[in-house]
Amino acid sequence: MAEVTEAVGATGSPALVDAYDGVLFDLDGVIYLGPVAVPGAPPALAGLRERGVPVGFVTNNAARTPGAVAEHLTELGIPAERSDVVTSAQAGAQVLRHDLPAGTKVLLVGGDGVREALAEAGLSAVESADDEPVAVLQGYGVDLTWQQLIEASIAINRGARWVATNDDPTRPTDRGLVPGNGAAVQAVRLAVTVDPEVAGKPYRPLLDETIARLGVHRPLFVGDRLDTDIAGAVNAGLDGMLVLSGSHGPADLLVAGPGTRPTHLGLDAGALLQPERSVTLDGDRACCGSAVARVEDGRLLLEGDPPTTAQGWAEATWAAAHLAWRAMDEGHPLDLTAVLPVLARPSS
Repeated sequence: MAEVTEAVGATGSPALVDAYDGVLFDLDGVIYLGPVAVPGAPPALAGLRERGVPVGFVTNNAARTPGAVAEHLTELGIPAERSDVVTSAQAGAQVLRHDLPAGTKVLLVGGDGVREALAEAGLSAVESADDEPVAVLQGYGVDLTWQQLIEASIAINRGARWVATNDDPTRPTDRGLVPGNGAAVQAVRLAVTVDPEVAGKPYRPLLDETIARLGVHRPLFVGDRLDTDIAGAVNAGLDGMLVLSGSHGPADLLVAGPGTRPTHLGLDAGALLQPERSVTLDGDRACCGSAVARVEDGRLLLEGDPPTTAQGWAEATWAAAHLAWRAMDEGHPLDLTAVLPVLARPSS
């Protein structure tokens, strides 16, 4: 299947990003898929840099250190410094450091990303519940062991405060979806009687930390998941753009509730440098570019032939979403069975 990407370049109209003073990017599914870049991401980031737009990279993945993430970005053709990256492990460590004195023992559950974040915050990482940790910081790690989950459960049941870096149930990779930190958090939750505090998206600590670092006032957040990225933007009072390069697609978008609806839609990050993709509603019809969606007998339909281009696919998806959302908010969700197959990703 051929890649579909958003064109990047001058159009004569204001670019979407011109309405904002900075951009925050999720990483997995937006900038890269495991070891490979999302095709439209490097040119989009280059274009933003040329315009002088402040950029921050925000990730719920706590496995790697900010330095390792910045190095990976640079290898993919997106030059980045350690300070450009904020991880959920850093946000989680700062949540604890806000209330705990330097040197406090914290049980480490995860890998190098969690370990470095605790050290950076001045907290002392321990690996056994018998070390009497005051808190537990649980994050993703590819070498996570059952013993770490056991130690976390014991410490929490003994009264340790529990902070999870994030609770994403899955994460996208170049090989497909795999279990995320949320899966391991749920394993611990089965053995304890409390819920964790969560630092990563959709909760505010991670985005608040990034905004403070960038010194911006009206940034746009770009993500590929409605439940974490877009919900996180909503919770932080930010506009959000969903890109169709990662986890969530038209089937998810059309049933999104008010707290998980994006302000903008793009194929990938290249949409930032294009004019805003807008929708005009006229009764039971919605128009976006050349695409027209309509409601007929409670069914959501697209007029004309199915989209065969990336641009047409995005326009059709965005038009259909606005009709679906309006009907949902009015208390009579539409029948989507006819439109969803038509909104399958085009091959060119």
